[in-house]
Amino acid sequence: MERIYLDNAATTPLDPAVLEAMMPYLTNHFGNPSSIYSYGRESRMAIETARKSVAKILNAHPAEIFFTSGGTESSNTAITAAVRDLGCRHIISSAIEHHATTHTVDYLHRNGEAALSYVKLLPSGHIDLDDLAILLAESKEKCLVTLMHANNEIGNILDIHAVGELCKKYHAIFHSDTVQTVGHFPFDLRNTPVHFITGAGHKFHGPKGVGILYINENVKIKPFVHGGSQERNMRAGTENLYGIIGFAKALEIATAQYETESAYIHNLKMYMMEQLTKHIPGIAFNGDPLGKSLYAVLSVSFPKTEKSEMILFNLDINHICASGGSACTSGADQGSHVIRAINNNPNQVTVRFSFSKHNTKTEIDTVIEKLKELI
Repeated sequence: MERIYLDNAATTPLDPAVLEAMMPYLTNHFGNPSSIYSYGRESRMAIETARKSVAKILNAHPAEIFFTSGGTESSNTAITAAVRDLGCRHIISSAIEHHATTHTVDYLHRNGEAALSYVKLLPSGHIDLDDLAILLAESKEKCLVTLMHANNEIGNILDIHAVGELCKKYHAIFHSDTVQTVGHFPFDLRNTPVHFITGAGHKFHGPKGVGILYINENVKIKPFVHGGSQERNMRAGTENLYGIIGFAKALEIATAQYETESAYIHNLKMYMMEQLTKHIPGIAFNGDPLGKSLYAVLSVSFPKTEKSEMILFNLDINHICASGGSACTSGADQGSHVIRAINNNPNQVTVRFSFSKHNTKTEIDTVIEKLKELI
């Protein structure tokens, strides 16, 4: 049986055109970008061309784009720098951030470097902006606000402009984990009040192990990784040359196809919601799937029974890939901190289905048929 892959929020297949763009740098063009001879300068040129391309697409300045190993490194760098270099002594975050954020803010808090507050959540899973305003207004210290643009488990989208304006009003630093939105939505960073955003190539059909950190030009931080002068003295270590080429190419393709693909994927999500509601009794959806949410993510809660408790395992046996909440904790099933925060119902089992341009309605029909058998 063909595998049905519905876990695209965890990672996506590499686009063949991206592999093609990367191939020369995996084979013939292997010069070290820091070498002074022409062979190395070629590699350096390729990186800077990629940087310009990424900056242009996000409407940022090339000097604001730094290539990293992915979203986790980018978020760690931004959050740590906000506290250690920018003087933020109070971090405001939420209970539903990705672990790259929650573990970093926890570490800094436990280490005595910053106070930590969590903004309230609305029943829909959205951030309570009124509560955020109160936290900012009452803080005696300079604040770092770190809130993700779109949640990787339930798909809720933050009003990044509203949060940015609040941060501006209270002179706070604003970091947004945009890993689920870069490559999925258009960005206009020149007109977005944010200091740091992040991206990861493997979330939009690019390679794994490469990401970006956008650092607004008005922000000056120190390097997180020390050693060499790469990335304009900001990130030591030989650049992931072919990864960077792949990241830029994947972002170009995603941007060019945004209109048609986002509409296509959104239709798949709506179709799956409709079919689930029709065929599976007692089902519920987490977050705000019909409102401000990712077109590629659908978080579904099934009534808990002996059968449904084994649902992910049984889907896997039937060659269907989905995730229980977040892929990052699926191994040691501790359940999802996101689902616990917004819908702490022990009588439900949650599955996240996430879609890409490669999925079809036929696949969804097959999954619905299987779920009817399994539940």
